[in-house]
Amino acid sequence: MSGTECIHGFENQLCDSCFPKAVPVKPVTRATTTSRAKRVPGAPRASANKLPALADQRVYHVTHISNLENILRTGQLVAAAQIDTTILDVSSPLTRELRGTASLSTGESVDRYVPFSLVPESNSWRELRSGAAEPRWSDAARTVSSTDFVFLVTTIRALGDEAVLADGDAAASLTRFATDEDTMKRMLGNLRADELTDDAEVLIHGSFAFDEVQLVGVASDRARDRVKELLDAASFATKVAVYPPWFIQ
Repeated sequence: MSGTECIHGFENQLCDSCFPKAVPVKPVTRATTTSRAKRVPGAPRASANKLPALADQRVYHVTHISNLENILRTGQLVAAAQIDTTILDVSSPLTRELRGTASLSTGESVDRYVPFSLVPESNSWRELRSGAAEPRWSDAARTVSSTDFVFLVTTIRALGDEAVLADGDAAASLTRFATDEDTMKRMLGNLRADELTDDAEVLIHGSFAFDEVQLVGVASDRARDRVKELLDAASFATKVAVYPPWFIQ
């Protein structure tokens, strides 16, 4: 174990148990996806030298463990518009319609991109594990346990030069997109400073190779054993880490 790897298998001080973060002085009240909360004037901004650079920013894709076998069989995370096999879909028909009609500046619809969040505690994941009562979730989403999901963790560097940063829900009307490195850096800096990373998405067009996933986060030893079986069967050596704080309500 290296000096920066914890007992749970995380590197670079990712683990909140081994490397606890400072408790925020005041919680941030979130707005809906169509309006944005503003940083309180005079409030301290996050220190830039304590945050990862754009390329090293971790990103997170959450999927049900039952979908992982198909991902490993194809070796790809595939955009929703390209999925032609049976999966457990947590998105409602309304959500699929919105992401199928909303488009980026490229002219491509949002559902042709694989989405990642900037933080594990994203608003969408918070809703999903709290019962999925909101209209964006499917009936199936309301029947599954949060501990049956897995986090696929990578970095913006691994996503490549074609990654797109959205400063909110990619299908929302007020969301802005950044496609070049300089614009992405500015947008990410603003999101961090105003503590608005919970809704932001990073998108990669078409598909993303699973061998670029650096870590699979799971809720329990049982889930870890199941994921390791799937990885071994598909000849992937991806690290698996049990990290319950990501999964508890």
